Amino acid sequence: MITDSSDIVNRRILVVDDNAAIHEDFQKILGDDSQAQSASDLTLSAAESLLFGGNTAVTTRPTFQIDCALQGQQGVHCAEKAVANGRPYAMAFVDMRMPPGWDGLETIERLWAVDSDLQVVICSAHSDYDWSDVIERLGHSDQLLVLKKPFEPIEVLQCASALTRKWQHEQKLRRHVESLERTILLRTEGLETANRQLRHLATHDALTGLPNRILLDDRLAQAIAHADRDDQQFAVLVLDLDRFKVINDSFGHHAGDELLNEVARRLSGLVRNIDTVARVGGDEFVLVLGPASERAAAKQIGQLAMTALQAPVRISGVDIHVSPSIGIAFYPADATTAGSLIARADAAMYCAKQQGRGNLQCFEPGMDTTTRERVQLESDLHHALKLRQFEVFYQPKADAASGILHSAEALIRWRHPERGLVLPAQFIPLAEECGLINSIGEWVLREACRQCKTWQRDGLPPLRVAVNVAASQFRQSHLVEIVRRALDDANLEARYLELELTESAVMTNPEESAAILEQLSRMGVLVSVDDFGTGYSSMSYLRRFPIDKLKIDRSFIKELTTRAEDASIVQAIISLAHGLQLKVVAEGVETAEQLEFLKSLGCDQYQGFHYSKPLPAAAFSELVRDQQQAEDRLSDEIAASTHSKLAAYR
Repeated sequence: MITDSSDIVNRRILVVDDNAAIHEDFQKILGDDSQAQSASDLTLSAAESLLFGGNTAVTTRPTFQIDCALQGQQGVHCAEKAVANGRPYAMAFVDMRMPPGWDGLETIERLWAVDSDLQVVICSAHSDYDWSDVIERLGHSDQLLVLKKPFEPIEVLQCASALTRKWQHEQKLRRHVESLERTILLRTEGLETANRQLRHLATHDALTGLPNRILLDDRLAQAIAHADRDDQQFAVLVLDLDRFKVINDSFGHHAGDELLNEVARRLSGLVRNIDTVARVGGDEFVLVLGPASERAAAKQIGQLAMTALQAPVRISGVDIHVSPSIGIAFYPADATTAGSLIARADAAMYCAKQQGRGNLQCFEPGMDTTTRERVQLESDLHHALKLRQFEVFYQPKADAASGILHSAEALIRWRHPERGLVLPAQFIPLAEECGLINSIGEWVLREACRQCKTWQRDGLPPLRVAVNVAASQFRQSHLVEIVRRALDDANLEARYLELELTESAVMTNPEESAAILEQLSRMGVLVSVDDFGTGYSSMSYLRRFPIDKLKIDRSFIKELTTRAEDASIVQAIISLAHGLQLKVVAEGVETAEQLEFLKSLGCDQYQGFHYSKPLPAAAFSELVRDQQQAEDRLSDEIAASTHSKLAAYR
């Protein structure tokens, strides 16, 4: 073993000669003999001057450590011991003839068998072997020199100095080469690992590790080939998570990723090794069930998938429930190409969603027509904003006791050039899925502020306009700036703007929500909690956050007068809100009986078809003017009777 030092110094020399007197001569020439050293140094210095020219300064020559052996066997034993101790010899002087044992050539052969790095000088008389004999036995070796007897001390010293340095340089070079080889090996292994990872990433989903669309296409091609060869069928299941975007928007993308990973794990546990589970979209998975999959077996796998996903997934301390909609198509009965097979299964999946979500449908003729219509609607939706096809309707909010109109809720409508007026329930979920909801929501905000200011300029009483904010909008880092810019561009005072948020949006990240709501409230913007009672129903945020109003969900108003439970819930909400100094708005009021009951409970405001359906801006303006003629002009104080919670303290 050789030490891992950058400067390897080895002056260990082995002398193998059957004459003990020769050993003494080597000790005098190479050993620690000061007189001999001085004379030899002068001689060596003079020789170097002759060889290299110029004056060479006399330097103290190195001292060599000499070990001697009288026979080849003894010398080989010394070499073995030196190698075993990690202190090998740099070179050896070997006599050519050492009767009665091994001769010099055999000794050298055995020494090199023990230590192949050993540099050797053959000490040979003129009558010994011819050089051709040496070459025949030992080959052309750069580790071998011949020193003819009798020799001069300078010859021995030069051989020792040159060959020990040569040994040292070779060791250093070898270590350098080995280091380079290790570096190359590590880098090669790293490149191979990186290539494997790249190949894996090219064919697998980075989040779940499942096959992606590229690998899915390959698996489908193989399945089709096997099915054609063996005259069999196979099934493709397309699975989409219901309301995943709501979960993603409410809890954040990290929670959504955790959910997707858990879904991938559960689905993978349902299928065989010959089947494929792939993720091909945000929350869309595809299962390819191997050849000979009967229709009943495929439907059973679909039912098992629905059952497996029923168990809640606990994320951030909350049990999240998710349900899938599943569509199934069969090869070759439903389609004969991979693309059309996926499309047919996808069409069946959308039919499953339309039938209430959380169910399974096998493809039937005509289902793909619905899918094509949906794709067309999504395409039209991308152009609707640019083509100014959206407009805002306004539904009045009236005082429950007096009937005086205080404000209005802005509700978007899509006036499609071919479909006519499209209601929000038909396109808002689609806008959320394709990522357009934030742009549409910002447009509604700006348009509502502009219209509100226009009414004021036209002489209408100062009204407040309420705008719904989607969960994804609320979590935008620049929401406050968007609101401020919309108000500034319309030159509208903040007290005439109200933002309606759902409980789930507010409670996704309480600390972040509190900071955003405080900024909005300090601006003077009112904040309402929409659909109260249908989300978290956590009372803690009502006192923590600067909230101004609660809107009772229409589901409680619908059977307010016929179900005692709903009446009790509404009464409790009103009592709770008033105890916290909050206003209460009931939505979905359709009958006089419902309104009278709300009055008796002390509800502050209401909206619904009993007062008016949502109206275009011009029709809403006429409604306000008609009321204005019937009543005295609405004072600014009445219109602003509800202030934002924090702005009131300024």
